[in-house]
Amino acid sequence: MNLLNKPIHILGAGGIGAAVGWALARAGYTVVLIDSHPNKISEGKKNGVTVVGIGTQAVPFMAFDEWIAPNEGFILLCTKTYNNPEILTRLPEDAFLVPIQNGFDAALERRHHACEGIASFVSECLRGRAETRITRPGTLHIGARRSVTAWEWDEIASLAKALAKTKLFPVELVKDIQPYKATKLMYNAAISPLAAVAGLDNGALLTDLLAKKLFFGMLYENYAILKHAHIKLARIGPFHPDTVSYILRMTALSKLMAIFFRPSLRGTYCSMAPDISVDYCRTEIEAYNGYLIQLAGNFPCPLNRAVLALFERIASENLKPHRKYLQYLVDSLPEGVLLDSSRR
Repeated sequence: MNLLNKPIHILGAGGIGAAVGWALARAGYTVVLIDSHPNKISEGKKNGVTVVGIGTQAVPFMAFDEWIAPNEGFILLCTKTYNNPEILTRLPEDAFLVPIQNGFDAALERRHHACEGIASFVSECLRGRAETRITRPGTLHIGARRSVTAWEWDEIASLAKALAKTKLFPVELVKDIQPYKATKLMYNAAISPLAAVAGLDNGALLTDLLAKKLFFGMLYENYAILKHAHIKLARIGPFHPDTVSYILRMTALSKLMAIFFRPSLRGTYCSMAPDISVDYCRTEIEAYNGYLIQLAGNFPCPLNRAVLALFERIASENLKPHRKYLQYLVDSLPEGVLLDSSRR
């Protein structure tokens, strides 16, 4: 496929969608950004999409209600997983769909799409604004999610090549995306719920003593669940998950590494945080921790169960994020869970 002559429709002009759309537009590709927020659509039509500190690109914007899937080209799915049901009903079965999402959504998993992307960079896009800010560098992995034909692989490779052209973020083409997706889940299912429910900056997970204890406990539990389920993991960032697991078991070493990683998390954006408000609580918690609980089966996962129960309470009672909920999590755990989490 000559991508210069084919449309690339990006569903969701949030942090990832805006960054990817900006990169492709700058490289000369035909991009359309589709969103449901009226202010963002209006601003995007007028001013294009901006990456703070780098520049603005003119990109067509369209309201999701008016959008019709193109007959050819790529459709990049960059929305939250809870938006998937409505979107998937609008997609023809032969659409070349490329999700770049976090978490595991059952409806999406049942779709037989060939390719997915996993972003380890962090991009913050405020609601109603057609601009984003890269708050943490990282790689965009693009690869196959199942056995693919030679034609499908050529399409995947062409998309990865297109995304790499502007060097806004590194792009790595991989044969199997699933290990990267599982590893990203291991991290996201620890960082996002804790930072969101406590209303903390991501970096506080490595400075606040209670948050750090829960964060390390969840990281190890998530790793244990994935290993118990014989899920292959891949390296995202400086260490492979096996190395991270080893570090977490060594108290002195984990404290040292917390100091090392603290700057990379400070000021970074938790994408789940804006989904919690006094008006509603619609988060991806089911696609993160809910999926891990299902994957665990009878394998013990008290931290994930406690987090899921807390989010259910927040949703039902319309509670505001607060650090006190970290203590609530600790108090709801069986005795010794945090002490024993690294000794399983």
